[in-house]
Amino acid sequence: MLSRLAFRNAQLVSVACRGIQTTVPTLSDGPRPKRPVDPSPVRHGFIPEEWFTFFYPKTGVSGPYVFLATLGTYLLSKEVYILEHEFYNGLSLATICIFGVKTFGPKVAKYLDTKVEEQEAELNAGRDEEINTHEDVIKTMETEKWRSDAQKMIYDVKKQNVLMQLEAAYRERMIEVYNEVKKRLDFHSQLDSVERRIAQKHMVQWIINGVLKAITPEQEKATLQQCIKDLEALAVKA
Repeated sequence: MLSRLAFRNAQLVSVACRGIQTTVPTLSDGPRPKRPVDPSPVRHGFIPEEWFTFFYPKTGVSGPYVFLATLGTYLLSKEVYILEHEFYNGLSLATICIFGVKTFGPKVAKYLDTKVEEQEAELNAGRDEEINTHEDVIKTMETEKWRSDAQKMIYDVKKQNVLMQLEAAYRERMIEVYNEVKKRLDFHSQLDSVERRIAQKHMVQWIINGVLKAITPEQEKATLQQCIKDLEALAVKA
């Protein structure tokens, strides 16, 4: 009965609203509006809010209720809508339904919301687990990438160490070469010094021998006597 009443009221309101022109958006009008996520707002549980706001520009906020009251009075007075026993049964049923909804509605809604959340959690558990797995894989890959960068640094350090070792070995060999060359040069220098001393000694001896050979016995005797005289003169002075 209530559904029939709502249907008839909707028909009457639609007849009254035939003057409203609706346009269908085309491609030339731009992008079509997206489908709303939430349903359109309603008033009193089943009457669309648009039916009320249609009267506001001309009648104000009381216009819809005055229209419904006058329309209901007309339907009842002209016996277009007859109050049969089904109306009262529907009214009783509606009262019971409203009472049940007001009394048990929040608890039932809370229970159903809990079940919906549980179902959603169960459905999202696999997805969340998969996401966590992929996140772990990403973290592992980032760690391996960081380790690969560290390996590059270690490779550079090892390369520098090898270069330092090569430099140290090169310098050590250069020191060995220097020491060996210095030893040989020192040997040749000492050899030259010995040779010069020997040559000088032989030359001095040769000169002495030559001088001795050149002195005659008379000259030696005269020189000896002159030396004795000089010594005597010195002795007298002393």
